[in-house]
Amino acid sequence: MDDTMVNTSLPQNNNARQLLQAFGITAGFMVIEAIGGFISGSLALLADAGHMLTDAAALLFALLAVQFAKRPANIRHTFGWLRLTTLAAFVNAIALVVITIIIFWEAIQRFNHPQPVAGTTMIVIAIAGLLANLVALWILHRGEEEKNLNVRAAALHVLGDLLGSVGAIAAAIIIIVTGWTPIDPILSVLVSCLVLRSAWRLLKESVNELLEGAPHAIDVDELKQKLNRMLPEVRKVHHVHLWLVGEKPVMTLHVQIVSPHNHDAVLGCIQDFLEHHYQIEHATIQIEYQPCSDTECHLNETQTKHGHHH
Repeated sequence: MDDTMVNTSLPQNNNARQLLQAFGITAGFMVIEAIGGFISGSLALLADAGHMLTDAAALLFALLAVQFAKRPANIRHTFGWLRLTTLAAFVNAIALVVITIIIFWEAIQRFNHPQPVAGTTMIVIAIAGLLANLVALWILHRGEEEKNLNVRAAALHVLGDLLGSVGAIAAAIIIIVTGWTPIDPILSVLVSCLVLRSAWRLLKESVNELLEGAPHAIDVDELKQKLNRMLPEVRKVHHVHLWLVGEKPVMTLHVQIVSPHNHDAVLGCIQDFLEHHYQIEHATIQIEYQPCSDTECHLNETQTKHGHHH
């Protein structure tokens, strides 16, 4: 019992600590980069500062979401607050899309009305920003970003800033050497396209969770076939529902078994199968000896019937 509690709490504590450290770095340097952008007249720096402003808010929101996720379940929220981390990731993705649109708009304005850019000031601030982003990204990648969608969202924000700093450095070098200022908005747009691609993936993933979609890594039809093959006493698997709560897969299913077999023994085998093959630790399994009604547990049909009654 104690070992389990330690194993489940440590990743959350690590994520919270790393999010807090990344927030401090990002928020602190955002002010420096914004001032540098205004002084140098660089859109690339201002765009990167805008990214950092969004990131600072996103990291703070992510940190609060991790803390709320630790709150225990209650009568009103029987799954606890785990879904808050998914909601935070969704908001982060939306913020990335919005900031990218703003950068595109500003770039168009710069093409129509070119402005002088102080290349030396720009490159100094951009290099410092790159170092700050590298440190923040390194901190986040020490966490559970592969398992926690929320920390991955924060890492994507910082990665966008890192790419923005690289673009700003390249633009500054070209401006210093050639004096060609249109490179500043051009590189800003290119970096924004990379950020937009990552944001779109994150948006689809978080929306899938919010809409109770099945995790992409689990093929429900394959799961049913394997369960039938590996457990001879299983006759039919049906009414399967699979979704995610805070990145944890949750499942309900009906299993029709051969009559003489022991109910509890088969139930234990099915639970072991789901946990070891698909990492599904929370499954509600209804064992049946006779086929159940075709209309039972069809959520959409139930809603339609209720609608007719009303």
